[in-house]
Amino acid sequence: FFPRKSASDLNSSRRMTTHANGDSKMDIEKLTEALEVSLTLAELQAAAKGGKYNVVPIFTEMVADIDTPVTVYLKVGNCNGPKFLFESVAGGENIARYSFIGVKPYKVMEFGSENKCDPLRVIEKELKDIRLMPNRKLPDFTGGAVGYVGYDCVRFFEPTVQVPKEKALDIPDCIFSLYSTVVCIDRVNHTMKIIYNIPLYRLNDYEKAAEKGGKGVTVASLYEDAIREIDSVRARLEGPLPKHKLNKTASNGSKTQDMKDMKSNVGQKGYEGFVDTLKKHIKMGDIIQAVPSQRLQCQLVDVDAFDVYRQLRMINPSPYMFFMDYDSFQIVGASPELLVKCVNGVVTTHPIAGTRKRGITKEKDDALAKELLSNEKERAEHIMLVDLGRNDIGRVASPGTVKVDSLMHIERYSHVMHIVSHVSGKLDKSKTMYDAFRSVFPAGTVSGAPKVKAMQLVNRLEPQSRGIYSGAVGFFSFSGNMDTCIAIRTLAVKDGVAHLQAGGGIVFDSEPTPEYEETMNKMRALGKAIQSAQRMVRKRKNRA
Repeated sequence: FFPRKSASDLNSSRRMTTHANGDSKMDIEKLTEALEVSLTLAELQAAAKGGKYNVVPIFTEMVADIDTPVTVYLKVGNCNGPKFLFESVAGGENIARYSFIGVKPYKVMEFGSENKCDPLRVIEKELKDIRLMPNRKLPDFTGGAVGYVGYDCVRFFEPTVQVPKEKALDIPDCIFSLYSTVVCIDRVNHTMKIIYNIPLYRLNDYEKAAEKGGKGVTVASLYEDAIREIDSVRARLEGPLPKHKLNKTASNGSKTQDMKDMKSNVGQKGYEGFVDTLKKHIKMGDIIQAVPSQRLQCQLVDVDAFDVYRQLRMINPSPYMFFMDYDSFQIVGASPELLVKCVNGVVTTHPIAGTRKRGITKEKDDALAKELLSNEKERAEHIMLVDLGRNDIGRVASPGTVKVDSLMHIERYSHVMHIVSHVSGKLDKSKTMYDAFRSVFPAGTVSGAPKVKAMQLVNRLEPQSRGIYSGAVGFFSFSGNMDTCIAIRTLAVKDGVAHLQAGGGIVFDSEPTPEYEETMNKMRALGKAIQSAQRMVRKRKNRA
């Protein structure tokens, strides 16, 4: 990184802020000048006086043509507490513009199986009164609620769907953390912004304390907090890359398992039995399609979850790549599928249905894509899920605004290709983005159609609750927008054990063995990432 001010200028300013007899006001002014932040104290005071906005983003910008999102995460994330890294490769092939890193949230909201309250209502309550000052120099996401909604949270949105009581993995059903500090990497301009969202609403929180003689919170003190936070993050970014520390959840051993040796919760015979049972219900007219799944697990040997993520982002670049660390467990994913997005009042979903392995050559790859698009079973299944997506969005969209923006195009990923469509609609004024999430969740591509009946049947078959698998990962931003993906091609790591899960759509013409093989193909990139991570760590050890 090459800061606009020299390192000696910044270090001098930092020393002044800690001098016992220094003038605090002068120190902050010096540090502000050295950091070249986007907002002056006078401008913040004017915003506070105007009263239109109660959250104001402030940032400093750095040249970022050397480090990567991984190294930035390692530098700023070298601390306890929840943290995340979000990256994206659009369509599996084109690098998206922004990557985001967040650490040290100011609030964490956890929801377990004992919770009876819809978690979205809690998140909405936290964010509903926030009025973010817009800034054209910033991306839409500058901070907000980041986390996941597990599949089992469907019980809050559809009470008739009861999930299995046995939990294979002891993690919360849902977690969202509120981040006011975010590092944004711009891959187009090769710059990086350290963004801090100044909470002017805290002025009201402390009015009573000030009236009673307490110190209270002032615009100046909030500004000082922002400058110190930005400076703290920048100091870490300018420092050396921390030495790799093996995560405490990793174990020592001889070899991480191959996929064929990983333990399945149902086995091939059990999964093929799911297919036969669901086909009977399809023939009886109970459902048109259903999506059962199986879970694999393996002990990680000598590697931790972030090692696996580093390999996964290379092996399987995807529209939604994420690493979320909650200290006692981690979530690693490279999802190809948008669940639901709401930006400036437009709601969007991208159904994916229809899968083939990638061809060895371009000619074979193109032939497989052509065969996939012409396969009657795959086309029928996909069209059904597009209609389901249209219905889901139609429940929250203004009449006449739902449309199919793109129908049945191929998107290619490292190990598989998919048929994908795009559906959108204009959010009705009587609805919120949280209503849109409830309407679409879970996606028809991981549940079935009719959705409720399919979920009820699948939940009777699967012996354990799904946890994060087929749920959602994403954010609700301070700007009032939402972006979430389906938690597929995702693994959870706890106590040194990696949990992988995948399913497939079962229709009238489905055959048990190919359907089982499809689930294994969908988990292959995750399995390969685990193996590659182990090789990487062994090479690191040998060099040491």
